[in-house]
Amino acid sequence: MENRAPISMLPRLLPVAWLLGQWLFFSSPSWAAPLSTAMSGDLIFREGTEPVSEAVLSVDKGRFSHVGMLFKDGDAWKVIHSTPAEVQGRADGVVIDSLTFFISPDRARQWEVFHVQNVTQEERRTAVEWAADHKGTPFTILGNRGLYCITLVYEAWQAAGVDLGVKLTHLQVPLASGDFLLPSGLLQSSRLKHVEMKFPEGN
Repeated sequence: MENRAPISMLPRLLPVAWLLGQWLFFSSPSWAAPLSTAMSGDLIFREGTEPVSEAVLSVDKGRFSHVGMLFKDGDAWKVIHSTPAEVQGRADGVVIDSLTFFISPDRARQWEVFHVQNVTQEERRTAVEWAADHKGTPFTILGNRGLYCITLVYEAWQAAGVDLGVKLTHLQVPLASGDFLLPSGLLQSSRLKHVEMKFPEGN
């Protein structure tokens, strides 16, 4: 007689199957193929899952709540971004994470990559180095003693001599009154062009 899992076990097996599928997808060596057309210095946006992401989306009304800067470290893609602590024991601030960490399902509901257009390789190198040099800078939205995700990538490109031509949003909310650069304002830059993701056959 063929052995089969009782139907009552299916609710417990489904989460295991989902986790196995996620592990296989993110651990596959061919998974880097979707970013084959990306370049160091390009920007990666995501819709986060944290309460702070919900707060950003509620005032910005856009699709994304967070952004980081991509760069190639050997064969691996990394992301420089400024964020509230996403790892226990790590301080809020500018950090460097793997791409798989940045877009893992428990942190990203959706994500997209955008080229920074009409820039030189030297400008790309300068922008990435400026952002990486600020690793450890505190995360802050108010004041000038730190950086938040959007000001990090914007100022990195400014340091490279590239003005992204963004649009500021005026906010009049408790503890955050003034003109702020939000994800939708950054996406209005004419220098940003969506990168089409190309997944390898079989994925």
